[in-house]
Amino acid sequence: MSDLSYYMRPEWAVHKATWLSWPHRLETWPGKFEPIPFVFVAIAAWLSSSEEVHINVLDEAMEREVSALLGNSRHEQLRMDRIFLHRIPTNDAWCRDHGPNFVFRKSEGECEKVILNWEYNAWGGKYKAFHEDNAVPEKIGALQQLPLVAPGMVLEGGSIDVNGKGLLLTSEACLLNPNRNPLMSRAQIEQQLQRYLGIKKVLWLGNGIVGDDTDGHVDDMARFVNETTIVIAVEDNPEDENYATLQENYERLKQYTDLDGNPLNVVVLPMPSPVIHDGSRLPASYANFYIANTVVLVPTYRCPQDDIALKILRKFFPDRQVVGLDCTDLVWGLGAIHCVTHEEPAL
Repeated sequence: MSDLSYYMRPEWAVHKATWLSWPHRLETWPGKFEPIPFVFVAIAAWLSSSEEVHINVLDEAMEREVSALLGNSRHEQLRMDRIFLHRIPTNDAWCRDHGPNFVFRKSEGECEKVILNWEYNAWGGKYKAFHEDNAVPEKIGALQQLPLVAPGMVLEGGSIDVNGKGLLLTSEACLLNPNRNPLMSRAQIEQQLQRYLGIKKVLWLGNGIVGDDTDGHVDDMARFVNETTIVIAVEDNPEDENYATLQENYERLKQYTDLDGNPLNVVVLPMPSPVIHDGSRLPASYANFYIANTVVLVPTYRCPQDDIALKILRKFFPDRQVVGLDCTDLVWGLGAIHCVTHEEPAL
């Protein structure tokens, strides 16, 4: 297959659509599920102002329920003509990790969109039920009549970020964890990422933030905002339990270069004030934003740092509306906006 080449576009490239999986698992937000569908309504509404929104639902009953929720919404951004529901059952709502990884494949001068069918095992087997989630890319491939390619490796979308110019961000805590690909070495994992995502260099961070049950997904720590710039969450309070980890990752990033040996532009994002629920520190981070065609949706947490984070991100997206969405309830499920979205690039 050496005649085939694959390429994953960065998130800011033009989208055809965004995919979501509608929330339904009460245990994900124990005692706090009631507001979650309305958070998804707001996310879907803003996204529909930007592009098509495709939503996975369990069955006909959920399709009616979601249609009614959206139809009764008075959200001024909502475009119902851009929202499409599909009866594709899921175990949970984290579409970033179980959803389709769309890439482009070139062969003999032809370019086609394909879906990479990475394996999904619920973040190293932390949850028993994940077979429906693992089947989502295959079902979307059949729905869209797109080729499916199976790299034969466990990989979640939240564990990687690309700049479209040969660089990929990830973390050792996640990708090198033996609960994902225990028989693969770092070099073998890099080789698979290079082959299927079209990247040339992996930028490794260390550990993840407190409360993150994914073993350190990079989309809670650092993200590309353009080809040469990475924003990274940094905790400035030495007494905070995230301080040492995020400072260490920040120092790593400052040492990395692009493919030509040039230093990257590393910009600090603040961390929000600790979000605690039921005695648990939650993985609240402004790095969990999502870049759509005309909007950037940023999680906020009812603290003064919200405005600082939004101001920083607006500098990098002057042609998009940067919108803060309150994720204080959503993050009780241990994820935020980037975790529940998955982009589909345009052809």
